[in-house]
Amino acid sequence: MTTKYRFREKYRIQLREKDHPPPHVHLIGGGVDVMLSLETVEVMTGKAPPLIIKEALAWVASHQAQLLEDWKRCHP
Repeated sequence: MTTKYRFREKYRIQLREKDHPPPHVHLIGGGVDVMLSLETVEVMTGKAPPLIIKEALAWVASHQAQLLEDWKRCHP
């Protein structure tokens, strides 16, 4: 499990090396566990406060290419 981004002192975006397709990351912390698609940059499952989702999706969108590359490296 690799933390790619930390924000607001309690939330993390993680790429889990031994995870299942499709490509995604997890937004965790503060009592939330949300899966975010790396292909569509949308929430796949889970719920979190709208501002937290917005911030997480903005970060994923701006780092999408690198995150997809990291996913492919971990999931050949």
